[in-house]
Amino acid sequence: MKTESSVDAYRSVSEAVVTAGAAEEVVGGFDAAVEAVFGPIATILSAFVFFELPVFGGVPVIVLWLMAAAVFITFYLRLQPITGIKHSMRIIRGKATRKTDPGEVSSFQALATELSGTVGLGNIAGVAVAITVGGPGAALWIIIFGFFAMTVKMAEATLGVKYRQVASDGTTSGGPMYYLRDGLAEIGRPKMGRFLAVFYAIATVIGVFGAGNLFQANQATAVLVNATGGDSSWLADKLWLVGVVMAALCALVILGGIKKIAEWTSAITPLMAILYFLGAVAVVLVNITNVPDAFVLMFQGAFTGEGITGGLIGVAIVGIQRALFSNAAGVGSAGMAHSASKTDDPATEGFTALWEPLVDSIIVCTLTSLAIITTGLYDMETDGSSMAGVELTSQAFGTVTSWFPVLLTVCVVLFGFSTILAYAYYGQKAMGYLTNENRKVEKGFQVAWVLAVVVGASISLDSVIAFSDAMFFLMTVPNLLGIYFLSRVLRLEILRYRTRAQVGTLDEIPAELQVGLRDHEPTKAQVKAEELRLEQAKEKRREIRREFRKAQRARTGDGGPGGRAGRFGRRG
Repeated sequence: MKTESSVDAYRSVSEAVVTAGAAEEVVGGFDAAVEAVFGPIATILSAFVFFELPVFGGVPVIVLWLMAAAVFITFYLRLQPITGIKHSMRIIRGKATRKTDPGEVSSFQALATELSGTVGLGNIAGVAVAITVGGPGAALWIIIFGFFAMTVKMAEATLGVKYRQVASDGTTSGGPMYYLRDGLAEIGRPKMGRFLAVFYAIATVIGVFGAGNLFQANQATAVLVNATGGDSSWLADKLWLVGVVMAALCALVILGGIKKIAEWTSAITPLMAILYFLGAVAVVLVNITNVPDAFVLMFQGAFTGEGITGGLIGVAIVGIQRALFSNAAGVGSAGMAHSASKTDDPATEGFTALWEPLVDSIIVCTLTSLAIITTGLYDMETDGSSMAGVELTSQAFGTVTSWFPVLLTVCVVLFGFSTILAYAYYGQKAMGYLTNENRKVEKGFQVAWVLAVVVGASISLDSVIAFSDAMFFLMTVPNLLGIYFLSRVLRLEILRYRTRAQVGTLDEIPAELQVGLRDHEPTKAQVKAEELRLEQAKEKRREIRREFRKAQRARTGDGGPGGRAGRFGRRG
């Protein structure tokens, strides 16, 4: 996930960019006032959420909670990241779902929306810092637990679709709030479900404001200012201007709802991924002779932990923590993103969601790791902040050519912007749940979200971000509890779908009705034809039931095993 602040909650959450003159005094005064109110609260909540067991250099309990869930679900669902990845590619291309299925976006657009909220600062700054803290071995543990995180995302997306609500106008509402409330009620735990759903929704509204808005706007602005001259930059005392531009662009997208957000993220996400991929690959190619040594260092460090506090376990914890914090597996956001997908089979979105940690924690994080290790920057000391991580990655990019760090700046700004778009939808859905889908309240949330971008870009609000960051990771508690309770339901959905796919009983969808990547709106004729198809399918099922009952009555009347004569013999 892009919220690098999740780790910095124990260290330094973000760095304020220096402003000037009277503006600096006003901002500084406001910052101090907010700090005085939120500081103590944030400190207490962060200490609780990120409590560390005093072993192996410190092991956060929240990391153990995420680790346990990831490993359990992966084996319980029979290693779907290995067995199901091939079939998932067909679903992402839109060949397994119909344009006339309920939903608002394609599977690819849902995937892009979720990736836009996870690929970012955590993959650039977070990985760089993790390697300087845990050594090159931490990179391998990031990859290993990226694999286990794939199944957590699968669980969230599947349950998100299964328990979503589809309104009469075709709009959808789904996510952990709904599978906690309705799913747990289904298995006989309605009171627990309602409580966990409300708790999750409240934590989401607060958590996304800091992790997905204020922090992203602040860090994107800081990176942009540093890239244009730092304190001497023309933008140094005009941070609000950067915020206004970013907020205006966000408003154009966010006020259009999930369809508009999905349109933008499905365009931005591939672009920024390709840019960063090409940049990181260029760094690796320039230092290609160091690649074999880099892999040796990764494997040696991962299984020896030499020179690292806590040894082998210490290195593993650093890497696992970074993987889970980077891809947000367990937070539940995938359940909200994929609940809007066009499908009538929940498992299709589970297989689509497998790709999110694969791209985030395995592909992108590996490229960042190789860029840092092959350039020899892995042994540099940093203060553990996200800005230090960005600077380290920038130095690695600089080994290609002097202007190459500009490419990294563009990527970071795009990552921050796309996160703000994705997390706006998550916050809106949580607010909608709390207010019984009140459209006016949701629209008010959108306006407040856009205005918060300007605030986040202008001032640091460290304590507010730390507070909301802790709330963000509290989302994992009710979400993973719900997944544990619904694990049998989840297993049935996934394995039943896999069996149908393997034996070839899934419906063949005509090419003109396949959802595809982005063109997913059906024509009126297609909608009418689908209604007729569904009615014919219902009639066929009714006919089968009638024939079955007729045959059953015939057997009973003829002395079949269910009839009186069949059981006790005929009297003559």
